[in-house]
Amino acid sequence: MKLIIQIPCLNEADTLPRTLADLPREIPGIDTIEILVIDDGSTDGTADVARAHGVHHVVRLRRHKGLAAAFMAGIDASLRAGADIIVNTDADNQYAGRDIAALVRPLLDGEAEIVIGDRNIRTIQHMSFPKKILQRIGSWVVRQVSNTKVPDTTSGFRAYTREAALKMTIVSEFSYTLESIIQAGKRRMAIAHVEVATNPRTRPSRLFDSIWSYLKQSGATIVRIYAMYEPLKVFTYIGGFVFLCGVAISLRFLYYYLTTAYVPGMIQSLILSAVLMIVGFQVVLIGLLADVISGNRKLLEDLVYRVRRMELEGPRRDSRSGDGAS
Repeated sequence: MKLIIQIPCLNEADTLPRTLADLPREIPGIDTIEILVIDDGSTDGTADVARAHGVHHVVRLRRHKGLAAAFMAGIDASLRAGADIIVNTDADNQYAGRDIAALVRPLLDGEAEIVIGDRNIRTIQHMSFPKKILQRIGSWVVRQVSNTKVPDTTSGFRAYTREAALKMTIVSEFSYTLESIIQAGKRRMAIAHVEVATNPRTRPSRLFDSIWSYLKQSGATIVRIYAMYEPLKVFTYIGGFVFLCGVAISLRFLYYYLTTAYVPGMIQSLILSAVLMIVGFQVVLIGLLADVISGNRKLLEDLVYRVRRMELEGPRRDSRSGDGAS
């Protein structure tokens, strides 16, 4: 059983050594532990620091592509290296490395395909109160749209089985955390969570410039990914609302037409009502078309999964046979 711990990095030459030193070298049930660093276009020699500290694998992106792209590059590299379990952690040493053993335990016991570390946001002292509230609200929204019970949906401390990693496709350029949970929930994958400890903050977050920026990008990600998997429901709600607005206006016109004399502006209201009902009906039709496209997307995701699995079977078999292909 091989575990690969992947660490996406962007200019983490100062904090990476502390993070690496905190990682476990032995875990019950795991035969081999390897470390993979993804250098997301760093300019401070992060890749050189990783190699100097004995990291087994280094993936270096030529330019900064963002956290989601770095995460997926790490997943692909870990799969090619023959990982049975993949753990993702941050390079700023936010998460306690000793909790990796607890993080992978539900996977080893066959109870889950994905395990997410719960930081227990309320107990983190360096996180401001408004941010804690927003985190809790955001996690609640993600739980509703994904049908999961993950309490800390923005946690980057998580573990995947090989099969779960093979099935993952991230399209967002902002972050993988929310999208991967919604995607896994819609695919009815087994998701668990365990409480994990956090270390004192070593630097401010680099993922977003302000709370408003985080809310805007996270909200857009949630809406887009949910619409990908539930397009008919989304467009039916929108179209139904617009259609009912048109019906309400038409009822208002009918009431005044039957009970009072002609009132200027009534014809305009009737025209607006007709336009709204037509638009609402068209939006529902768009939802039907989007639902067909969503079905094709599911087929494509399954095809990508099968292709990736076939592509990686050779390196995985060689790495297990001891031929050194990994």
